[in-house]
Amino acid sequence: MEMILERNNIIRAWKQVCANKGAPGVDGMKTSQLGNYLAKHWPEIEQDLLNCKHKPLPVKRKEIPKPDGGVRLLGIPTVLDRFIQQAIAQTLEQVWEPFFSEYSYGFRPGKSAHDAVVQGKRYMVECYTYVVDMDLSKFFDRVSHDRLMSRLAGRIKDKRVLKLIRQYLRSGVMISGATIPTEDGKILKPGFGTLRNLVLLTMMPCFAAMPGKSTGT
Repeated sequence: MEMILERNNIIRAWKQVCANKGAPGVDGMKTSQLGNYLAKHWPEIEQDLLNCKHKPLPVKRKEIPKPDGGVRLLGIPTVLDRFIQQAIAQTLEQVWEPFFSEYSYGFRPGKSAHDAVVQGKRYMVECYTYVVDMDLSKFFDRVSHDRLMSRLAGRIKDKRVLKLIRQYLRSGVMISGATIPTEDGKILKPGFGTLRNLVLLTMMPCFAAMPGKSTGT
């Protein structure tokens, strides 16, 4: 937890959340208000995190229309919770990045969709013959939180951090003023791209870093 709350990590998380902007959560706070809020309340927030007293608020449900009909359901955390999630995610990246394939580009620091396209062109020049194109339909809607937490616990020994991550996974969704518990498998939090990659690493070993292999996302 102390690594998460380290000053440089916290400042970096604040800057990232403000740069990302995004809509307010259930409490209505905007990203432009986060700096002043932290200036007034950070000592209290820090102590709550150290003592396992921080309670994440439920996410705000937002429906995004799909081009082919239907909607994609998103959960928007409060700005404060996005900030804390970002601080956690930055620390998780330090722990788990070495275990991810160099050819995996989704939710990776310093990597982008453009990098994936460039790598694809290299494969064409190298005369790779086959491409396997997979769409993991609703994959993250069916992820076992217990299995994910067990994997995290293999390298994270601070029970405060594990408890906080589980709280975020189960923070619930607010719809019409009522909080609905989070279903097992939902990982909708924008700050937790590392968890998505960890799920793939855990359940699909081909996404692990393996010399000479060119699998990736």
